[in-house]
Amino acid sequence: MVPGGAGNDLLDRYVALELVHATEAAAISAQRWIGGGDKNSADAAAVDAMREYLSTVDIAGRVVIGEGEKDAAPMLFNGELVGTGRGPALDIAVDPIDGTTLTAAGRPNALCVIAVSGRDTMLDASATFYMDKIVTDAAGRGVVHMDNTVAANVQALANAKGKPVNQIQVAVLDRPRHKALIDEIRSSGAITLLIPDGDVAAGINAAREGSAVDMALGVGGSPEGVLTACAVKALGGYMQVRLHRPDPLDGEAAGLSRIWEAEDLVQGPNALFIATGLTDGDLLRGVQRRGDRVRTESLILSSGTRTMRRVQSDHTTGRPST
Repeated sequence: MVPGGAGNDLLDRYVALELVHATEAAAISAQRWIGGGDKNSADAAAVDAMREYLSTVDIAGRVVIGEGEKDAAPMLFNGELVGTGRGPALDIAVDPIDGTTLTAAGRPNALCVIAVSGRDTMLDASATFYMDKIVTDAAGRGVVHMDNTVAANVQALANAKGKPVNQIQVAVLDRPRHKALIDEIRSSGAITLLIPDGDVAAGINAAREGSAVDMALGVGGSPEGVLTACAVKALGGYMQVRLHRPDPLDGEAAGLSRIWEAEDLVQGPNALFIATGLTDGDLLRGVQRRGDRVRTESLILSSGTRTMRRVQSDHTTGRPST
C-alpha cells in the first residue's frame, strides 16, 4: 500500500479509469481551438474541463505540479485540493495541455496529461522551473550519466543496444539554449530529432522499449519532468535530471549539483500516468470529431503493475461540431 491507502488494484481499477475521463474531457474541450492560433483559450478550455471532472472523483487529491505555478492560472494551482475528499490521498501532477503552442498551430503531439502517486511521494518542483534531463529505455540504466559527455553517452547507449551510433536518435527541444547541445549530438554521429514542443511525449517515447527515439536530452520544464518521471517508472525506463533555478541577476537558469533519478522525483512503487491525445502524434491519435460523435485515444501507464494500456473511447456530445 502507498501512503493514503491507495493500493495497486485500487489505483488501476478505479482511479486510473476515472482520471482517463478527466483527460478526455480536457482534450474534447480544447479540440475546437486546434489550429486557431490561440493557445491561451485552448489551455483555459482544457483546465476548466479537467478541473470540473476532477471535482467529482472520489479521491483526496492535492495538486503538487499545477497549472497555476507555470502559467499564473487561477485553477489547478500548486496546493489546490481536488476530488470529493473521499478515497485515496494522492499527490497530483497536471498538464491540461502539454503542447499549447502545438495545439494553436495544429501540429502533432499535443497531449492532455495527469499523473498521480501516493500522498507525499511526488517532488514539489515549484521553486525550480527547469530541469536538465536525460531519458532512455531500460538499456540506459547504469550506462548513461549526466556527468558524461554527449558523445560518451551516445556511444555507450549504442553499445548497450547493439546499434551503430549513426542509428541512435536523440530528441531535443528546438530552443536557442540548446544550440551547443544540438551541435554536440550531431558531432557524436547520432541523429538529432528537433521537436518544437511536447517535452513529455519526447520523454515517454525515449523510455519506451522499441521506440524510434533512443534518448531525450536537454532543459525543459520541471513540471513536465515530474510528469515524465511517472511514465518512466511505469515503463521501466531510465531518467536522470538536474534542477535548474533562474539566476535573479540575468534570468539564466543555473544548474544545481544534485542528480535526481525518476525514483527520486516520484517515490514509492505506485504511480499512474494518464494522457489523452489532443492532436495526432507518434504516441497517441488526436481527438476525432464526426458530427455529434467524438473519438479519443488515451494511454494509462502504471508503475505498480508495470502495465501500459491504450483506451479508445467514443463519445456522443449531443450536438454537431461547429
